[in-house]
Amino acid sequence: MPQRPGIFLDRDGTVIDDTGYIGDPDLVHFLPGVFPALRRFQNAGYRLVVISNQSGIGRGVITQQQYELVAQRIADDLGQQGIRIATYYCPHSPDDRCLCRKPNPYLLAHAARDLDIDLSCSYMIGDRLTDVEAGAAAGCKTILLRQSHVHEVPSSSLSPDYVCPDWTCISSVIASPPAGVGFDPGS
Repeated sequence: MPQRPGIFLDRDGTVIDDTGYIGDPDLVHFLPGVFPALRRFQNAGYRLVVISNQSGIGRGVITQQQYELVAQRIADDLGQQGIRIATYYCPHSPDDRCLCRKPNPYLLAHAARDLDIDLSCSYMIGDRLTDVEAGAAAGCKTILLRQSHVHEVPSSSLSPDYVCPDWTCISSVIASPPAGVGFDPGS
């Protein structure tokens, strides 16, 4: 079976509002345009995967159980929209110097192996330069979601392939999977 393309997504500040270390499912609010864009990508045959640093767990700010409740709320809300998503996350603090924390591409590579995703036909979307760096290191095209409150400026050595202010722009960038990529959108 041929590999399929994927869309890797940062979670906080990209799919949902970034409220800090979110431990309460009632604080989950999706960014405008997320549902139609993700539904469109899924229907086009992309495998959707959240790749998220969750250092609040390692720092002791939120518990593993709180993280899981928030992740379940996100999965449930997406599921109600007909959107299926896999989630891979790093629970460590930056001081742990683990392999799974972005900008290291470990979680993207791990998800690609598990889910039979072709990284060269895939995208990484995030609101931070660590997302761009992880995606580029994994061999994906990268999209920086630059919202008005995010002030990171890409350096000349680290530039995203695309910069978008919102999900409407992202949806227009990702028109369809590359020609010749074989997959079954229903799988």
